[in-house]
Amino acid sequence: MSDNFLSLRQECCRANQQLPKLGIVDITFGNVSVGDTVAGVMAIKPSGVDYADITSQDICVVDMNAKPDDSFNLDLKKAKLFGSLRPSSDTPTHLRLFQAFPHIRSVVHTHSRNATAFAQAGRSIPCMGTTHADYFYGEVPVTRRMTPEEISRHYEWETGNLIVETFRDRDPEQMNAVLLNGHAPFVWSSSSEKALETACALEVIAEMTWKNMGINPASETLSKAQLEKHYFRKHGEGAYYGQKD
Repeated sequence: MSDNFLSLRQECCRANQQLPKLGIVDITFGNVSVGDTVAGVMAIKPSGVDYADITSQDICVVDMNAKPDDSFNLDLKKAKLFGSLRPSSDTPTHLRLFQAFPHIRSVVHTHSRNATAFAQAGRSIPCMGTTHADYFYGEVPVTRRMTPEEISRHYEWETGNLIVETFRDRDPEQMNAVLLNGHAPFVWSSSSEKALETACALEVIAEMTWKNMGINPASETLSKAQLEKHYFRKHGEGAYYGQKD
């Protein structure tokens, strides 16, 4: 990739600019990263910069393989390959996810209100209906609480480790979202467009589920048969939803 990763920075810039337009962030509570596994780099929003002010020149590009040293220090200044601004404070979490889930190309982190409410409550989002099943194969999981040791050791990197731990027995391609206990959601996908769509879908589903639980707390979750029908008609080799590429 030439010209200081220009196309990657432009895609990342456009994706971050979409966050407020899609109504899934407040203030600057969110970020999008886009990776290039061939080049081994990740582009991400600079920390604390308003979405309306971001340009592709502001986007930071970091070494995708950067990791903390034996003292749990991850020097983002050394890892940064392009950009004059400080990258998002969530950069280590994004890096950890790219390293653990090699199929992904984009990560979206928001504090969208309804999904974050579930995260703060320490509640997974159960699959109550077919809208949920169209995007996620089962309940959207919530992580355990972080320990004081994890928080003090390297908070953002350990956040990524916690997500990876939560997916030890889960398929991150069939379930491409997680709720950080006491924090907020992360989602990922094969492109920034799909990751943004998934983040929007998660927020809509969280709101639907919250209302569903209020209307009828005794509601049953969607049957396995209907879950599988809706999920696999849209995903996988036998999918027939939408148009062929």
